[in-house]
Amino acid sequence: MGGNFMIEAVSCGGVVIHRGKILLLYKNYKHKYVGWVLPKGTVEEGEEYKETALREVMEETSVQATIKKYIGKSQYTFQGFDDMVCKNVYWYLMQANSFYCKPQKEEYFIDAGYYKFHEAYHLLKFNDERYIMEKAYREYLYLRKKQRWTNKSNMINKD
Repeated sequence: MGGNFMIEAVSCGGVVIHRGKILLLYKNYKHKYVGWVLPKGTVEEGEEYKETALREVMEETSVQATIKKYIGKSQYTFQGFDDMVCKNVYWYLMQANSFYCKPQKEEYFIDAGYYKFHEAYHLLKFNDERYIMEKAYREYLYLRKKQRWTNKSNMINKD
């Protein structure tokens, strides 16, 4: 038996939306960890949660997103090498300005894409991510209704 310690770990991620579709990643890690997930990753030294979320989205999907709102926290535990790890994930609703995305092969992501809500809902592997995505999507619909989801960047760079 290892130690009975609970290690706290923090990650941040994004529910990235463009034109009502949600960005998902397909991970296949040595056939052990397979399925569709939301982009997220570990907070690095001196990083703010927002910075982590944006960086991880960028690294894992090549998408340059902008944060619209903090959505909430999900939590899960898993067995690490010696101890149980309690992972807290802080999620942000983000906006992309195109459907371009490219999965990060080094992290075993073999596919990425934007999906309609009901498709994304069925594809997602984890219930906690499904719950967060649903919350984020409701927030997106609300912001859109209130005309607070305008894509500013389109007006600036017409390259």
